[in-house]
Amino acid sequence: MGAFKAYDIRGIYGKDFDADTVYRIGREIPGLLGARCVLVGRDDRKSSPEVFEALVRGINDSGADVDSLGLCTTPMVYYFTGLKGYEASVMITASHNPKEYNGLKISRKGALPVGADSGLQELERLVANPVKPPVKKRGALREIEVRAAYLDYLKQKLPDISGLKACVDCSNGMSALLVHDVFACGNISYLYDEVDGTFPNHSPNPLDLATSTELRARVVAESADIGVIFDGDADRVMFIDEKGRFVRPDLITALLADYYLKKEPGAAVLCDVRTSRGVTEAITRLGGVPHLWKVGHAFAKLKLREIKAVVGGELAGHYYFRDFFCCDAAILCSEIVLGVVATAVRNGGSFSGLLESVDVYSNTGECNYTIEKKEEAIAALRSWVESGEKPVVSYDFDGLRYEWADWWFNVRSSNTEPYLRVIVEARTPEI
Repeated sequence: MGAFKAYDIRGIYGKDFDADTVYRIGREIPGLLGARCVLVGRDDRKSSPEVFEALVRGINDSGADVDSLGLCTTPMVYYFTGLKGYEASVMITASHNPKEYNGLKISRKGALPVGADSGLQELERLVANPVKPPVKKRGALREIEVRAAYLDYLKQKLPDISGLKACVDCSNGMSALLVHDVFACGNISYLYDEVDGTFPNHSPNPLDLATSTELRARVVAESADIGVIFDGDADRVMFIDEKGRFVRPDLITALLADYYLKKEPGAAVLCDVRTSRGVTEAITRLGGVPHLWKVGHAFAKLKLREIKAVVGGELAGHYYFRDFFCCDAAILCSEIVLGVVATAVRNGGSFSGLLESVDVYSNTGECNYTIEKKEEAIAALRSWVESGEKPVVSYDFDGLRYEWADWWFNVRSSNTEPYLRVIVEARTPEI
């Protein structure tokens, strides 16, 4: 089934999957994950109510109950899955994808991700079987209210942001449910802060530079210290510096490391395999221990637990926190970054100034190539490396990353799109 991906279930609703598929998924989740009650949240896409109805019907027909959060962010589902001890949860969302998409992000007890290697492949197999008849004692649907409790949690995490002026773009996504209350004490101006799952103003994908065009202009026009832009379900966040420039997301990991390593010197910090050497060197200077690992939340959350990292970050704008059940939380991340930048501003510094010692290499960013023979292309690059100057460091757990003294590259197959992805970084533009 085309909607089953490495990290979640996602595709064009009505084409890649439909209500019958969702019902079958709901029918199988409780048995697969040993759940008597499943926590379910959803975004505001136009297909989400239909997906919700089919999913709940399937779960209830299996005999399990559903606790519904209603409209919420994806991190809210993660948080309450961990906090309340649910054996299973589902967030109905297609995250940063266009409005015609939808999907399901499934977690098990402890907010552990259910990915291809941890249950999704088995779920796909079960969904392909004949549909089981409903059990005699169907489960129940309950609406639960947790917004106030979640806001209390986020407000407790907010550092001092006095003296800071910020612009926040909610992308008409789910962050708009919370940010006004979270940042009520701050000097914040907002763009597209009404929830609208048709995304009428711009794409919900902040990695697309066109998405932040208006925010970048607003930051400059208002002489703001920082811009913040969330994706559709508020599990990713990206930033604009005071000069109106997009900040490459891996650089933010260094700021998070600075914040947490002051509280826990010597802690591990997780970085994905695409992360700049400038970031890992900064983490080491700060007294932390950087760990590179595979791309994707299904891998990052498990690795964060394994190495007991205090925080982690990805080039895609996901940031993971040990005290948030090792899950990604965009609003929490934005709070910490605003606090770090506010401290710098109060001391006469700036956002861009904080990054000067981190963004020290020439970096292509992630380049995407549509190549049919992706594995053969990667093998050819491996052969090229092995026939030349031997690298100082090499990694092969997610594509290939080879490092020499003055440059490195990573090549990997996308787990979610038909691309071969390449990043090259060097000490100078000439190299």
